[in-house]
Amino acid sequence: MSATRLDLSGKRVWVAGHRGLVGSALLRRLAREPVGEVLTATSAQVDLRQQEATQTLVQRVKPELVFLAAARVGGINANRSAQGEFLYDNLMIAANVIEACRNIGVEKLVVLGSSCIYPREAPQPIPEQALLTGPLEPTNEGYAIAKIAALELAKMYRRQYGLNAISLMPTNLYGPEDNFDLASSHVVPALLRKFHEAKLARAGTVEVWGTGTPRREFLHVDDLADAAVFALTRYEGESHLNVGAGTDVSIRELAELIAEIVGWDGSLVFDSKMPDGAPRKLLDVAMMTALGWRARIPLREGLVQTYEWFAHHYGADSRLEPTRR
Repeated sequence: MSATRLDLSGKRVWVAGHRGLVGSALLRRLAREPVGEVLTATSAQVDLRQQEATQTLVQRVKPELVFLAAARVGGINANRSAQGEFLYDNLMIAANVIEACRNIGVEKLVVLGSSCIYPREAPQPIPEQALLTGPLEPTNEGYAIAKIAALELAKMYRRQYGLNAISLMPTNLYGPEDNFDLASSHVVPALLRKFHEAKLARAGTVEVWGTGTPRREFLHVDDLADAAVFALTRYEGESHLNVGAGTDVSIRELAELIAEIVGWDGSLVFDSKMPDGAPRKLLDVAMMTALGWRARIPLREGLVQTYEWFAHHYGADSRLEPTRR
């Protein structure tokens, strides 16, 4: 369902989670819009897991438009080792922000989720209608349940209270400001760092988790930010929307591409004892395409940009504390 374009001129916009991968991309994207003020709060200033603190913040700053990008995120190892924490933290953050937005009557709320909401064996490409049609991928089940609850809460609040909330479900994201900690990162930043360090150390092999056979779709986070602003201004429907690039690659193909970009020419060693996760995740993006939005950043171009950002910010020794923010 499309609508007359929402005018952003002079609006007070809160980006919840502005320091994360998605939140920082939203700040970059909103800088190109005529909004009145972009509102932010760090986790040190307000713990969004706490209802009273969240409500107090929202009542004080009174945003008109809200992007819910705050979340506890991590790669497959981080997810599977802390399922309860991922479920609790993300459930509380989403519930508190959505409730606070309802209480003050925000003009519009955009809830940002994840493609992990879909069943492990969902049809490919995955349509929005596949939600809740089968068992989830066990390695990130806690995170997925929290994201499902968030989009369902937004939908139920729309029905019961008239809250103008929409939900977007992006595919696997990467880009500037990503998490490059090998203990908790996703596959793209993990491989970028591994190959970078292997090049510096002149190592002959790099270990890649899993068999390399699963297929994944990757979207540059700046494309997601553009899709989020696009949907904010043009979409009013109840259904959540998939946001993806429309193509996928195997983990082996991804690793080979990143190795080439980094300039490392050793041998890949696949650790089949580590979990693969879902065999394939490719989103059906027909609904976003019908609205008039498509991803614009090709995978190779986006990976080159992300590696340049990593090398510049983390320095020659790839320290986890960036040399400049």
